[in-house]
Amino acid sequence: MHKPGYQTGARHDCGTTNEGVSVKDQNSMSRRHRERGFSLIEVTVGILIVLIVSAMAIIALSPTRQQLQADAAMVEVASQLRKAREIAIEQRRDVAITFDTGNESISLTQENLPAGTTALGTVPIQPPAVFMLMPGMPDTPDGFGNNDSLYFNGINGGPVGMAFQSDGTFVDAAGDLVNGTVFMGISGVPSSARAVTILGATGKIHMYKGNGTGWEQ
Repeated sequence: MHKPGYQTGARHDCGTTNEGVSVKDQNSMSRRHRERGFSLIEVTVGILIVLIVSAMAIIALSPTRQQLQADAAMVEVASQLRKAREIAIEQRRDVAITFDTGNESISLTQENLPAGTTALGTVPIQPPAVFMLMPGMPDTPDGFGNNDSLYFNGINGGPVGMAFQSDGTFVDAAGDLVNGTVFMGISGVPSSARAVTILGATGKIHMYKGNGTGWEQ
């Protein structure tokens, strides 16, 4: 006989569920589940996603980086030529220019009086840019010719003794005015073509950027 108000087979204590697991135990199990962290598969997938995104970013930025490197090479050449001209005017001495296609560099040398010279420094252009003619690119708008990466007065590599004089003009060893162009770029990247021209009568220097088919300042 069962007394009214009582049931058998199930307890309904406030801290116990019907399944016999206390609320405290359930909370502890839930907390342990949250603290378990990521599985090996989850970590691996996360790493793969990061690698894929990084690779895509590198591929996207590579052309931009090449353009910046080509620009740096062009600016370096123009800066050295302008520096040579300024020194020649300020010091009232000729400053010779030497291009080294083997070491991809440009050197400045001051001619002293009554004799002797002073080396003013050698600066390499920004790698991977080199002195080169980009295949398919036309001559610059200045029209000084493009038979060679260093082309002055119709001579590959330029005439002997190219230098800036104290009046700012650019001449050869015989004192004749020299017009010419320095071409450079990154091999295999047509849009990296760059050019720096010199007008002998004034020593004025122009910089040109190639777009693969033509030039723009």
